[in-house]
Amino acid sequence: MTGVDDRLLESKMIQIEQARSWSPRVISKFEALIRDGNDLALYRVNPLAFARDRAITDTESIDLFLHATRCGLFEMTWDVLCPQSGMVLDSFGALRTLKTHYVCGLCDVSGETDLDDFIEVTFSVSPHLRRLPFHDPDSLSVEDFHWKLRFANDGRLPGQQARFLDYLRGLVRGLTYLPPNSSVTLRAELGPGILSGVNVQTQAAFMTPISGEPATAPTLLRVRYDGQRFSPALAVLSPGPCIIEVENTGPVRGSLLLINWPPEVAALTIKPQLEFEPYISGGMLLARQTFRRLFRSERVDEREGLGIRQVTFLFTDLKGSTALYERLGDLNAYALVREHFALLELTAQQHSGAIVKTIGDAVMAVFSRPTDAVSAALQILKEIERFNLEHGEPGIILKIGAHCGPSIAVTLNDNLDYFGQTVNVAARVQSLADAGEICISEALYTAPGVIHLLTGHHVVEFGSSLHGVEGNASVYRIINGP
Repeated sequence: MTGVDDRLLESKMIQIEQARSWSPRVISKFEALIRDGNDLALYRVNPLAFARDRAITDTESIDLFLHATRCGLFEMTWDVLCPQSGMVLDSFGALRTLKTHYVCGLCDVSGETDLDDFIEVTFSVSPHLRRLPFHDPDSLSVEDFHWKLRFANDGRLPGQQARFLDYLRGLVRGLTYLPPNSSVTLRAELGPGILSGVNVQTQAAFMTPISGEPATAPTLLRVRYDGQRFSPALAVLSPGPCIIEVENTGPVRGSLLLINWPPEVAALTIKPQLEFEPYISGGMLLARQTFRRLFRSERVDEREGLGIRQVTFLFTDLKGSTALYERLGDLNAYALVREHFALLELTAQQHSGAIVKTIGDAVMAVFSRPTDAVSAALQILKEIERFNLEHGEPGIILKIGAHCGPSIAVTLNDNLDYFGQTVNVAARVQSLADAGEICISEALYTAPGVIHLLTGHHVVEFGSSLHGVEGNASVYRIINGP
């Protein structure tokens, strides 16, 4: 274990303590992780696991690591996980460099991942604060390079408790670095199925069937690697002893992981997706107020948006804003409107959401979970009622609408924004609300957990045309609280 730069830690911890009010002992638990955690515990930290293990809230833990990253104690990465093997296929240090097309040579699969599917945001301690072996991948043993650096360790097959990584390690028939301009020889006992070889750094791979009668003498398999692809000399292997000679003709060190997939796995046309412990997805992070405030420079590549499979948009607008400005005058009315913007931002943040932008007197907010958006909408009406009692007449009267569905994260006017039909429908649903009302779409109303939240509230279903939706769609009007 390497030492900690005490002076740097002390100065940065003061910044974090002053950034916001933290619950008791959160800072001490965080500092204990930095000082006493083993090397692996400080590499690709999952803030949700940190929160669970130390009995603090998810929101506080996420904010803690975001503030720690902002002041330089941690580094944030966007990791693309293979949904079938848990391999970390790529890691990106900035949102603008993130590519969601993935290729896994081990599983022989490729596709597009959405921000809320298999893009995990993790945090590693800064090498300036405490140097980890993982900061220098070339110095790692071949075992640590593969199992600790290149794989998520918590993936499980659906409905099973055993880690998939433990199952995979039982199928390994070879594991080695491939020095440049040299050859490596491996010996393995092969069973029927497929021999899969992959360079986990580049996803260059080969797959050779294993079938027929068992070999009585070792089979010689020569494989050429040129830095971009593997070229095995045999199209089929026999079960039994095998000698694998791998020649790396390229100028850069490679690696080789050999897996002997059994026939029942080799026969699967689609391998099952693994189940992972809860983690911060890219979509979840984009919908958090703290992230948007601390990392304003983060951008989506302007040439392409990033898909999000499920996100909820909430729009609010003022009822009678023209009359409000006439009665109070521009300056006083604007000050009142600004105060209500601050109230909405605080409420969104308390419900794990964020304000995307204001449009005149209207607000567009985003939430990664439908229940958070509905809870925020209900809380906003309560807070506005309290706000009006404190400020007296004339008060702020809001109309609220929300809808959930797929979207695309984009950069518009130098800000993180969203684009697509779900945004348009959410705005249309909001326009159907009257003073002091919330309208939500059928998609949002039927989302898991939403109906339970509305128990005790007066909900009226009605039909309306929504832009881009054929015929009349069901909309649900929430008229009053319990």
